[in-house]
Amino acid sequence: MSFLNFLFGKKGDGGKKGLKVVNISKRFDLSGRTGQGSMSKVFRAYDREIGRNVCLKLLDKLKTKKFEERFKVQGLKKPSEGEICLALKHQNIVRTYEHGLSTQGEPYLVMEWVEGFGLNYLVETRHAQLNGNRINYLTQLCEAVQYMHDSKYLHRDLCPRNVMVDQEGVLKLIDFGLTIPYTPAFCVPGNRTGTADYLAPEIIKRKTTDHRVDLFALGVTAFELFTGALPWERSPSSEETLRRHLNTPARDPKEFNPKVDKDLQAVLLRAVERDPSIRYATATAFKEALLKLNRQDY
Repeated sequence: MSFLNFLFGKKGDGGKKGLKVVNISKRFDLSGRTGQGSMSKVFRAYDREIGRNVCLKLLDKLKTKKFEERFKVQGLKKPSEGEICLALKHQNIVRTYEHGLSTQGEPYLVMEWVEGFGLNYLVETRHAQLNGNRINYLTQLCEAVQYMHDSKYLHRDLCPRNVMVDQEGVLKLIDFGLTIPYTPAFCVPGNRTGTADYLAPEIIKRKTTDHRVDLFALGVTAFELFTGALPWERSPSSEETLRRHLNTPARDPKEFNPKVDKDLQAVLLRAVERDPSIRYATATAFKEALLKLNRQDY
């Protein structure tokens, strides 16, 4: 169901009453868990119905209901993760084939299986695959983020953990569990939702937000990709991490990677500006700044 249809109340396969109900154990051959979040479990699975390997995401029904109720008490009707994923169709966003409910009442999503590495793994291991590809990967991520914003959605959990790179070097943005419609009603001050190391100061201050919260997270991801470090020192305490985002200037990327030249240094520091008005205005503007760098071989 498209976002516009959702807003204007047109019926489709995304309504609770129309959701497909599936017996997970009968339809899927689960070959291994590939991830687990606070609200979901993710498996590599063979889908007997369509005859291919897929990524199967099972959401915790109680935690999902509790999360959705946060919006209901504000008088908001948030589309489900499945509805959002079906609406997003872009080469740099993981493809979703269907969503529905298990016979146990768990929301599920069937997505394409991406054969490759998580961007977090490539960064943490300083993998050779990054060499010469950093700008390429980031420009692809910028295109995915710009598409989301143009489609009137905010991801709200951009970080290397939520990015895959397949064997052909195509980047895929994943995990839309925290994604919301990009409308004023959903951008009012509220909870500090997201991953602490990537939260924009305006979220931490519980201010009204906009697409620049994703651009901040995109900037932190870029900083990490080029340096292997975060702009702010990570603390065992999430609250201390958030305080550093508010009160401490970002660290110099050259401190962690002497090969970062002045042009790239300026781009990375602007991308993680605490003042959203100084950051790049759009993901496209950030992409263009990266492509204008004299060096493209990082």
